[in-house]
Amino acid sequence: MGKTELTKIMRWKIADSLAKDRLEKVNLECKEVHPRTTIYSKYIKRMFDILLSAIALIITLPINLILGIVTFFDVGNPIFFRQERIGKDGKIFEIIKFRNMKNTTDERGELLSPEKRVTKFGHFVRKTSLDELLNFWSVFKGDMSLIGPRPLVPEYYDRYNKRHKMRFAVRPGLECPPREKCDHEWTWQEQFENDVWYVENISFLTDCKMVIRLFQYALNRKNASIRASGGRGTFMGYDLNGRAINMEEIPQEYIDACLDESKCR
Repeated sequence: MGKTELTKIMRWKIADSLAKDRLEKVNLECKEVHPRTTIYSKYIKRMFDILLSAIALIITLPINLILGIVTFFDVGNPIFFRQERIGKDGKIFEIIKFRNMKNTTDERGELLSPEKRVTKFGHFVRKTSLDELLNFWSVFKGDMSLIGPRPLVPEYYDRYNKRHKMRFAVRPGLECPPREKCDHEWTWQEQFENDVWYVENISFLTDCKMVIRLFQYALNRKNASIRASGGRGTFMGYDLNGRAINMEEIPQEYIDACLDESKCR
């Protein structure tokens, strides 16, 4: 059985084993993170979020109506995709997006990979970031911010080292774009370190620069194609050097141990 044939339960067990074996050592070697706390980060940023997200919701209402209708004919009911994500201080909240993938499963009943389930219209929606428009509602409610670390699934929480858990010191955002030009698929390590940098450097000027970078990042065709492909894989934990890794980088012995355990049951 190859890595791509592992079930979700198997992958989660492997991630748990990886955390049990390595996380303590990785945490000992982590650099400390010192979140920046100012009047802007505590109060003014939230005021901007409320004002700008309210304006965005009004402007994008006609687009969302059209997206809802097309989504209905593309993937059927329900048109919304709901999923729990981790927010500030590790609290769970729910995001809502228009569905862009079918619920196609393999012979074991496991969902196929995202790139195999996304529809042609869904690929267009992802490539143009139109699937992010409903997140303005999460910003308006206070679950998210316009700029901040992207919210990820709760299953990842126990896999983070103590340094990368500091990304939850601020509200998650629509995006925390790369500070430098990125012409390749962003690794988990690059994303998490960028998030930590933001936590330590949050300010009005930083957010202004990030907004500019966000537009540059979103409008770059190569970056858009990479985001639409969803090929980065699942965050699984860390290698022996403390670098965040995905499923493809998991040592074979962890896979063999998981398979042996499954055979014994």
